Amino acid sequence: MSKFEVYTLENAPEASKPILEKLKANVGTVPNLAATMSESPILINGFVTLRGIWQTSSFSDVERETIATVNAVINKCDYCVAIHSTFALKGGMDPKDLQLIRGGKLPSNPRLKALSQFTGKMMAARGEVSETDLEEFLSAGFTKAQALEVVVGAAVSVLANFANHLTEAPLDEFIKPQLWKTAD
Repeated sequence: MSKFEVYTLENAPEASKPILEKLKANVGTVPNLAATMSESPILINGFVTLRGIWQTSSFSDVERETIATVNAVINKCDYCVAIHSTFALKGGMDPKDLQLIRGGKLPSNPRLKALSQFTGKMMAARGEVSETDLEEFLSAGFTKAQALEVVVGAAVSVLANFANHLTEAPLDEFIKPQLWKTAD
């Protein structure tokens, strides 16, 4: 049970309504986590704005969902793992690679493996990756600009992951098939 109200477009705080409408236009729905985040117009505005910027990154849909899922697993956010798993599959990620990521392992796809590894190290080290970590990321075909874009992905993830830990938003029906629970 959520600790916060799961608002609708009709009963959300007035300042949050236009932001939720924008999110619905982009995603097709207002996910429950966003609905609970709308308790704070500042949070939902920051999240939707930064998410919109993140969607314009140089990463593909599958690569963005890889970053988001790795972060959600590290941050033990069951809601975020479920929603990003749903989006990853919709974007065309190999289900076997997704299962590996959800299990805290590296995917078999070499590019996603390098991206997952770099993202995980970035999160675990709070951004203080080694020169070797960066070089391994770059040698997989990524750029220095993309290394910095991983920071944006981390910021979007932290907003959602931490908000969900606080609100305990219920899973939406469309993400329930990707239910995930932390191992501990």
